[in-house]
Amino acid sequence: MVKKTVLKVDLSGEKGRKKLLKAISGVQGVDKIEVDAAKGTISVTGDADPYDIIVRTRKVGKFVELVTVGPPPAPPKEPQKKPEEKKAEPKKDDKKTDPNPQFHYPVVYMDRYNEPNVGCSIM
Repeated sequence: MVKKTVLKVDLSGEKGRKKLLKAISGVQGVDKIEVDAAKGTISVTGDADPYDIIVRTRKVGKFVELVTVGPPPAPPKEPQKKPEEKKAEPKKDDKKTDPNPQFHYPVVYMDRYNEPNVGCSIM
C-alpha cells in the first residue's frame, strides 16, 4: 500500500543533506522524496516501511522525528475531454526515409565474447 511518511529532520549543510537523501533513497519501496528545507521536513512516498526509513536516517547521524504517516494526497482530477472527430488525413507512402541520410551509421552490438581482439585482456 502506498503511503506518505513525513519526517522532521535537521537539514543544515549540503553534505549532510546529500548523505540523508542517498540513505533514504536506498530503502526498498521508496518512489518519491520531497525535501522542504524551510520547514525542515522530508516527505517520502512509496511502499517503504516508515521504521526502515527512520533507521536509515539515524544511521546517517541525524535526529529524526516522525510527523505523519498516511495515504498520499489524491492527484488533482482533470476534466474529461470530449472525443473529437477524426479528420481525414492524406495517406502517406509506406516507405521509410531517413531524415539525415548523411549521418546514418549501422549499429553493431557486441558482447565480450564476440569482440575482434579476444586474446587481449587487462586484469
